[in-house]
Amino acid sequence: MSFLDIEPVVLAAIAGVLGLFVGSFLNVVIHRLPIMLEHEWEDEAADLKGEEPQTRPRFNLATPRSRCPHCGTQVSAIDNVPVLSFLILRGKCRHCSATISHRYPAVEVLTAALSAAAAWHFGPTLATAGALVFIWALIALTFIDLDTQLLPDNITLPLVWLGLLFNLVGTYATLNDAVVGAVAGYMSLWLVFQLFRLVTGKEGMGYGDFKLLAAIGAWLGWQMLPVTILLSSVVGAVVGISLMVFTKHGRDNPIPFGPYLAAAGLLALFFGREINTQYLGLL
Repeated sequence: MSFLDIEPVVLAAIAGVLGLFVGSFLNVVIHRLPIMLEHEWEDEAADLKGEEPQTRPRFNLATPRSRCPHCGTQVSAIDNVPVLSFLILRGKCRHCSATISHRYPAVEVLTAALSAAAAWHFGPTLATAGALVFIWALIALTFIDLDTQLLPDNITLPLVWLGLLFNLVGTYATLNDAVVGAVAGYMSLWLVFQLFRLVTGKEGMGYGDFKLLAAIGAWLGWQMLPVTILLSSVVGAVVGISLMVFTKHGRDNPIPFGPYLAAAGLLALFFGREINTQYLGLL
């Protein structure tokens, strides 16, 4: 630890390499978790109807092994090294030459960069360990929401409890501020949801958004909620208006809000205190 204290770049490099491999795993989570949940819902629906659940091959985060979606060939370990394999293969399957999605290395690089930034920012402390978990969960939620417009309870609810646990010792906020942050995060968007439905008769967002903001409040404390809501709302509004103006995206087509909440939560993690200080200074 003393060596890492002297050389923070070493800690950042270790976290970055770890982030590359975690990012590779997150790609699996992003793709497979929604399918696993869909299977679970189908089985529950069949059970309610008194029917036998559908028989399927075993499918989870570990089984089956990764395969090319085009030719079905199993991806070997040598072709599954984060980023490096993509570069060596020039973004194509070794067997059928089909294009590999650029999002896979993008998620890996993003995870590595944010992990290294967290290690550099917080140093060899408990806060770095917590920040890594927080960052990895937000990345997974962002891309799942972009793909499916779902924010799974399997990630959001444990994230709430983990935030409270890390703040038992005041890692990012006092426990009182974290508990209030979790409650206020959930209730603030829940009230907006109810008001919007009362006025328009439509649902403006999903319950997953409430839970995600509750998780951010549990990690960072209630003081970070205003800046998180403000940043996510401004960016979401700009993107939504841009999509309607420059593309054929209709007003009735939903836009996932989770990615904007996650991005705002990351900004609050790294710069929340500075932003709050500047904001209060302007007021």
